[in-house]
Amino acid sequence: MTELYLYRQVTMEQRLSVRKEMMKNNVLITSAGKRVSLTRKIMKELRLLIGDGRVYTCDMNPAMSPACVISDGLFKVPPCTSEDYTDTLLTICIEHQIGLIVPTIDTELFILSANKEYFLEQGICVVISDHDFVIRCLDKRKTSEFFVQHHIGIPEPRDKWNPVFPMFVKPYDGSLSANIHIIRKPEEMTVQIMSDPKLIFQEYIDRSEYKEFSVDMYYGRDHKVKCIVPRERLVVRAGEISKGITRKNYLVSYLKERMGYIPGLIGCICVQLFYRERDDNVVAFEINPRFGGGYPLSYCAGANFLKMMFLEYLLYEPQDYSDDWCDNTLMLRYDDEIIVYDTEA
Repeated sequence: MTELYLYRQVTMEQRLSVRKEMMKNNVLITSAGKRVSLTRKIMKELRLLIGDGRVYTCDMNPAMSPACVISDGLFKVPPCTSEDYTDTLLTICIEHQIGLIVPTIDTELFILSANKEYFLEQGICVVISDHDFVIRCLDKRKTSEFFVQHHIGIPEPRDKWNPVFPMFVKPYDGSLSANIHIIRKPEEMTVQIMSDPKLIFQEYIDRSEYKEFSVDMYYGRDHKVKCIVPRERLVVRAGEISKGITRKNYLVSYLKERMGYIPGLIGCICVQLFYRERDDNVVAFEINPRFGGGYPLSYCAGANFLKMMFLEYLLYEPQDYSDDWCDNTLMLRYDDEIIVYDTEA
């Protein structure tokens, strides 16, 4: 895949001009999995703006993906670590007039951000930030450096050889709350924890003092933030919000001041942090450079990042900053089913 990293040196405006001439108005959601809510909302907004636009999905096993089943068309793709992954996506996009790719999971962000210009040469926009920014997000050590550079608070680091309890321990490249530990006393520092080179050690943030938030932020093609929606995480299941509520609070102005313009950043990101209301103390710990799992709450509160995205990348209309969304909007998630009759799966 080395040749995929070698591009002609042309401007973004020239590449977008190529895409505009080709007028591909269909959308592809990658690694769609169980993201039925997001897929339905993308389908709804695309229909409203472009009546004949179609939303396709792909996955390694699309017949077993609820989001793939309810989309306009589904495709099987190899793992994103495969050498064939990028060319498989490109072939799908060309054959089905797809002009926009919406990534959804961390594991594909590295390869898609590295090859976004490769797709753009064919008139296909991958709505993802630049590769350098994505790398910083995928490594939580580099994410902490980013926060410090932008004067955003982070958890204090801890030395595992000279610990101060309690401590919070997690992998620097982890997701979905896998392999995390709260260490409250010396005997809990097992050999496995001490010898794992991927684990980082930080102060433990007391949940009785701080509330946990995911903050959805949308950035335009000009790398300026267009909307900021803090979502308080009331209940979390398997690392993803199960119950949450929007809060139009101090976090909006705090992040707008510090992250109002970030070179190379486009589309939706999700900043995860802790917030203490009594003194407006903020402790940030993660950035997901994609739509967060709880974005449907922000959408239902009126923060229509999807419409912004389609207006910018399909209809070429720049977007202004907006805070026209509803405070205190509550989301209560529940399990539902997609039933497929007479299937060959």
